[in-house]
Amino acid sequence: MTESPGAHPAEPAHPTGNDLHLDLPATGGRRAALMAALREAIRSGRLAPGTRLPPYRALAADLGLARNTAAEAYTELVAEGWLTARQGSGTTVAERAAPAPSARARRPAPRPGPVHDLRQGRPDAASFPRTAWLAAGRRALTAAPNEAFGPGDPQGRRELRAALAEYLARARGVRTDPDRIVVCSGFAHALRLLFDGAAPGLVPAERGPLAVEAYGLGFHRGLLAAAGVGTVPLPVDEQGARVEELARHPEVRTVLLTPAHQFPTGGPLHAGRRAAVVDWARGHGGLVLEDDYDGEFRYDRQPVGAVQGLDPDRVLYLGSVSKSLTPALRLGWMVLPDHLVDRVLATKGEREGWVSALDQLTLAEFIDSGGYDRHVRRMRRRYRDRRDQLVAALAEHAPHIGVSGIAAGLHAVLRLAPGTERSVLKAAAYRGLAVDGLADYRHPAAAPETVPAVDGLVVGYATPPDHAYPSAVRALCDILPPPV
Repeated sequence: MTESPGAHPAEPAHPTGNDLHLDLPATGGRRAALMAALREAIRSGRLAPGTRLPPYRALAADLGLARNTAAEAYTELVAEGWLTARQGSGTTVAERAAPAPSARARRPAPRPGPVHDLRQGRPDAASFPRTAWLAAGRRALTAAPNEAFGPGDPQGRRELRAALAEYLARARGVRTDPDRIVVCSGFAHALRLLFDGAAPGLVPAERGPLAVEAYGLGFHRGLLAAAGVGTVPLPVDEQGARVEELARHPEVRTVLLTPAHQFPTGGPLHAGRRAAVVDWARGHGGLVLEDDYDGEFRYDRQPVGAVQGLDPDRVLYLGSVSKSLTPALRLGWMVLPDHLVDRVLATKGEREGWVSALDQLTLAEFIDSGGYDRHVRRMRRRYRDRRDQLVAALAEHAPHIGVSGIAAGLHAVLRLAPGTERSVLKAAAYRGLAVDGLADYRHPAAAPETVPAVDGLVVGYATPPDHAYPSAVRALCDILPPPV
């Protein structure tokens, strides 16, 4: 395509358009320099095919060039095939073959994912309530005050803290008010804030080691170790953590528990043990950290309220939307005793550096409008159906396999014969089935005489999309060992 002198692609009367960074040499012809810079940007891939360029008048103004210089450069590059100009559509980079990446720019091909994914801890991504979330976001942004678009409050938006205080009291039995809630980006962030040895969180040097359940996430133990906090394992049985063992560790002043649904073995902390751990905290000047990671999801039992409701001054409640909505939101909260609020905020800093204020406003509106409750109820039905399919398939194809932890949550534990877990995991990997072994969650310092090693699988039934779930369950049944 060529143009007669003085004829150029249609341009707006007032130059506007995309910003475009180009380095032009200070010497030499300006038109030639502009053409060389554009060719190089296209050749290197910095300007991809289809990229819309700014109008020549805007580019000329940005670079300090005469308009005709920019217009003629565009015209010549169109003629050479580097650019495309259409009436009413402006000037774009031509649909040329993508430049071959240099050896340095090449990256190894991504590793293929598993054929079947039954790993725990992942909600059904396809069930995120996009339409309802988008509507809540639109309402929240419309109503948001102007100051919401400035630097964030490290404690979190007041709107979200007020919504959480009402929701947690109603749905989880938490006793709090907005001033005792600190918003964070999730449970891991909360641990970092509480146990940062260089900042005034819980001051690990004063509090000694942390007691944890003998089965739990190694990732969390790793975070604590990085902060200089040692961990002492508490045995776990069908009634949850054996908190009476705290008496054997006078150096411990803080304990981390999953009372609503012990992770990963399943089951709530027994009522007597809930009262006992609160009594221990009162008598020893201690703290209980309550990880309520999936307390919204229960199926065959009455709701289990938060331990925090028994003593808000001795129990620190931690939650997030990672299981109920999606971990992609990076939204969590800490319900703190009064004396810890200022210390945690001092650790966090003067401004919110982690959590988007706009996401906070959207979640507040989602809760206040009832959208969060509706979503949780819908997902509770969906996950219960998933669990029922899993249990039915195991009863038919592997009735000798014990299943536990299924009254709540997003995963089940399958008990295997001693010495078989490793071979089952190898068979799963060969079949393209991603599933976790129970041994991965056992505390490395757990004594065999008090915490015997148990072979098993931790099976997450929330992750696969609906169409893939039946085949994933069949693949699981296929790799389970026969009766001994």
